[in-house]
Amino acid sequence: MTMQFALLPWRPELVFTGTSVMGINPTTGKFISHVDYWDSIKDNNYFSVEALGDLLKQLQYFKTPDLETPKYRVLKRAKIYEVRDYEPFIVVESQGDRFTGSKGFKNVTNYIFGENSTGEKIRMTTPVITSTVDSISSTSGVSIQIVLPLKSSLSSLPAPSPGTATLRELPGSFVAAIKFSGEATEELVKDKEVLLRSALVADGLCPKPGFMLARYNDPGRTWSWIRRNEVLVMLEEFDLK
Repeated sequence: MTMQFALLPWRPELVFTGTSVMGINPTTGKFISHVDYWDSIKDNNYFSVEALGDLLKQLQYFKTPDLETPKYRVLKRAKIYEVRDYEPFIVVESQGDRFTGSKGFKNVTNYIFGENSTGEKIRMTTPVITSTVDSISSTSGVSIQIVLPLKSSLSSLPAPSPGTATLRELPGSFVAAIKFSGEATEELVKDKEVLLRSALVADGLCPKPGFMLARYNDPGRTWSWIRRNEVLVMLEEFDLK
């Protein structure tokens, strides 16, 4: 169940996943009971303090720019993470030197600002993604990615200038995400990755190696406490049971 909390000016989206158990009178065929079991809490009693805290947590303000972003559907929202089913999307990417470094960022931004085979300027999207195939401390397999407009195709996009960047289509996938605000320092990002992986394993899910950091805001124009950052880990599989 997804809804917008219209009583607040930023209209936060509330997401609840879980199981509904309905009781039926066998004689009349009418419903006589209805109990919801949320994936994000353990105390599912009618007056649950834990449920109230879970609701209030979702009211936090994260500044998300009004820009195009990859499409996904939330399949499960647990206590600290959510599992998403992402549709395919295309990125322009360049090699980075370290996870929190800036090498490669200019290459991908230059591409969308018109330094490409046709001189075409490409509209901004969000987020900017830093991806690694290994760990945050690795200096290999790190890339900086910018999401390209969703209606684009590899055949319709201009080619990057030689030696600067490449275009790649990321396939649809199941991804676990943990959202947080603040300055996305290397230490904080690593802590979030460890927390996410531990929670996934505890819930019987199988995370793949490597992870991504998605940053939705311009750090020079957005207060750190309202920035939307996410650590994302791809899953081997996910089955709604």
